[in-house]
Amino acid sequence: YEAQISLRDPNHPEKYVGSDENWEKAERAIIEACEEKGLKARQETGEAAFYGPKLDFMVKDALGRRWQLGTIQVDYNLPERFGLEYTGADNLKHRPVMIHRAPFGSLERFIAVLLEHTAGKLPLWLVPDQCVVLPISEKYNDYAHRVMNELNALDVRATIDERNEKIGRKIRDNELKRIPYLLIVGEKEEASGEVSVRKQGEGDKGSKKIAIFAAEINDEVARMTNFNV
Repeated sequence: YEAQISLRDPNHPEKYVGSDENWEKAERAIIEACEEKGLKARQETGEAAFYGPKLDFMVKDALGRRWQLGTIQVDYNLPERFGLEYTGADNLKHRPVMIHRAPFGSLERFIAVLLEHTAGKLPLWLVPDQCVVLPISEKYNDYAHRVMNELNALDVRATIDERNEKIGRKIRDNELKRIPYLLIVGEKEEASGEVSVRKQGEGDKGSKKIAIFAAEINDEVARMTNFNV
């Protein structure tokens, strides 16, 4: 990401509200705050809101386009237009400074850019369902549920697809959902207490004991996050 100080366009003052004095104070406040925190920020003229300058946090998506995520805006103008006042410690009336921020909008934009950047293939530590259990027929639904419950108990986020569909259809549908691991179970897997593993984008990974598969998933997550799982 990069920080951007969005300033008004001095050649088009008609686009903005407020006095030159208020704009100069607001722009100076943002620039000095960045300097105080050691935050390197590029300055972009003409990108300010109509009521005040902004400190924007920008990211690039998979196509190289720049998007604004977080934003903090210093506003000396709207308090004046709304006649806002407060009584200070000196018992006199003062004009407040308004700070705009967008925590919810920032999170929504972040998720949107992340989904586009990864084409829906979220990293294993973040994806809601890390694996899905696919019984090859209804006869193995009970075993599939036991597998799912054991994985959940081992801190692996597992779900199950017990639709009455052919296994090829289940595999295709769940690959389109971008679920990282598909676990196929049938007679052989139930007898051996294993699962047949398919990895998104890599195909068949062979059969594994449930506990071994769970340990591998947790190790993979730990390597991604540098956390001890």
